Amino acid sequence: MTQELRNRGCQINKKRVARIMKEHHLSAGPKKRQYHSYRGQVGRIAPNVLGQDFQTKAPYEKLGTDVTQFITQYGKLFLSPVIDFHTREVLAYDLSETANYAQIKRMLERLVKAHGEHLTGAILHSDQGWQYQMRQYRQFLADNGMIQSMSRKGNCLDNSPTENFFGRMKTEIYYDKEYTFQSLQHLKLVIRDYIEYYNNKRIVSRLKCSPVRYRAVCMPTNFWG
Repeated sequence: MTQELRNRGCQINKKRVARIMKEHHLSAGPKKRQYHSYRGQVGRIAPNVLGQDFQTKAPYEKLGTDVTQFITQYGKLFLSPVIDFHTREVLAYDLSETANYAQIKRMLERLVKAHGEHLTGAILHSDQGWQYQMRQYRQFLADNGMIQSMSRKGNCLDNSPTENFFGRMKTEIYYDKEYTFQSLQHLKLVIRDYIEYYNNKRIVSRLKCSPVRYRAVCMPTNFWG
């Protein structure tokens, strides 16, 4: 919020912003339960290549993926994105009412269609969910030049950039609003609109601009050829 006001020309510090928000009873919502997809062998599929080292020098070096669930009175909805740890951009995603490998496959196909020329050598990090242990998933990464990396079981810090995105998104559009959605289609529309907003308009504090703006303006022009 402070960075957005500064970008709009306001000279203001975060303490004043916090005071004004408090006066108007504005605050972030609480974090709530997460979806856990683990089911399978522990630590036998792929190593933890990242080891909590999320530092990057350019886009497409280190990517993260996971599945999170939204629970409503109309049923559950599952979101599976791929996030670039350098720009924090959501590169591809899939929404489904069923958490299965078909969802992961659709997401990967969209990732390759939109960014395939940049994926060779990219590390794609996940938890040890059953989807990421499947032979089809591992083969898809290998066929497209990507390196698989897996968190240690039960350690969410190993994939914290992805978890942070989930927490931020749910705080802004979902927590304490679960019963305001009129249908699962309504929730899907809200999530799609949020990802569009997040990629193109929402400021990432570390970058001081949106993910797409950082990729397009802040990166060296010769990177994009």
